[in-house]
Amino acid sequence: MFGGGPATTTGAADRAGTDWVMNRTPPPRLRVLVADDNPVIGDALRALLESEPDIEVVAVALDAGEAVALAELLSPEVALLDVRIPGGGGAWMAREIRRRVPHTRLMAFSAHSDTRSIAQMASAGVTEYLVKGSPNTEIVAAIRRICANSANGTE
Repeated sequence: MFGGGPATTTGAADRAGTDWVMNRTPPPRLRVLVADDNPVIGDALRALLESEPDIEVVAVALDAGEAVALAELLSPEVALLDVRIPGGGGAWMAREIRRRVPHTRLMAFSAHSDTRSIAQMASAGVTEYLVKGSPNTEIVAAIRRICANSANGTE
């Protein structure tokens, strides 16, 4: 699932990743909050995302309440949310983050791909939904995509 090594980048991310060496100014990084009650998944996501030059994991929450509090405190660009998480569940967590930190983009990452789970998360404000087991490159691409869509006003 996460063992494929660092995801590769192309395009603007590559340019940003090399330009800063000459200018000595690091590129801006996308700040991501991960919420998953399985510490192994949380650690794997942190390792994957932090291997990217343009992504920083600001925290890993183990339950919904902690995720909401950390989102409010840290104001990440993206919250990567487990759907079935203790402390209120994924849809409650997504709604609360959306209400308290409206600029944070929401992405679901779940073992469940049933239409009910997807619909509940979409109605709570989630704009990307990935199933656990998705390739590393797709996880990274989805985070970049929702940030780009937000910046372009297409979300």
